[in-house]
Amino acid sequence: MTQTSSGQAEIGVIGGSGFYAFLDDVTEVTVDTPYGPPSDSLFLGEVAGRTVAFLPRHGRKHHLPPHRINYRANLWALRSLGVTQVLGPCAVGGLREEYGPGTLLIPDQVVDRTKARTQTYYDGEALPNGQVPNVVHVAFADPYCPVGRRTAVRAARSSGWEAVDGGALVVIEGPRFSTRAESLWHAAQGWSVVGMTGHPEAILARELGLCYTSLTLVTDLDAGAEHGDGVSQEEVFKVFADNVARLRNVLFDVVGELPRASERDCLCAHALDGLDTGLDPA
Repeated sequence: MTQTSSGQAEIGVIGGSGFYAFLDDVTEVTVDTPYGPPSDSLFLGEVAGRTVAFLPRHGRKHHLPPHRINYRANLWALRSLGVTQVLGPCAVGGLREEYGPGTLLIPDQVVDRTKARTQTYYDGEALPNGQVPNVVHVAFADPYCPVGRRTAVRAARSSGWEAVDGGALVVIEGPRFSTRAESLWHAAQGWSVVGMTGHPEAILARELGLCYTSLTLVTDLDAGAEHGDGVSQEEVFKVFADNVARLRNVLFDVVGELPRASERDCLCAHALDGLDTGLDPA
């Protein structure tokens, strides 16, 4: 079913079709934003009594590489449907020997090594709808929602998956994988995993006052952390496919345990307190 009206959702999940495809009944919603179209339609469904909006990050046909994803449109579209909490599962490479394929790590920090991604709404540029965002600076010392992180770790461990609690996700531009020298440098900095899509999702969510929780699934040991030919796309896709059902079940458990919007009292909920942003995503 497809509709163009502004349906409502409590929680957003930015991931692949492996998540909403497991639901028996979804409503496809198209959303226009001042920043252009999001990656795809949003798919509304019910999980654990909560209404969830699923958004395929790369498009349902996986036609968008990481550097061409319209991150601003994606987060704006979710917010415009009423979403206040976002879960962002993604595939990553492990930077430590102990973080091999199949590891679930819930990061508490992010390192931006992208090069050409727009990563703010507050640039002072007028939008087509007449709104003019002010130039404001949002705190980002702790990039992920502490409540969402605790909920994700608890849900994974309750399912028998010993999730790693904390670590730094370093985000590279892509779509290529790291060289061995880059991978070794990332590891030498003490960072935990490396991916291509975890930024700027988290900061854009924060700029809209949304809670954002990243769940990273290790699909490979990154180039500098192993011998042989290094990571391949085939390897990444296979490990992710092997674990998608397990990850989906954890995500669904997290959805059921997240607080209601009216109960949010975390740093994300108060990120815009005292700031005149000039924007109204509703």
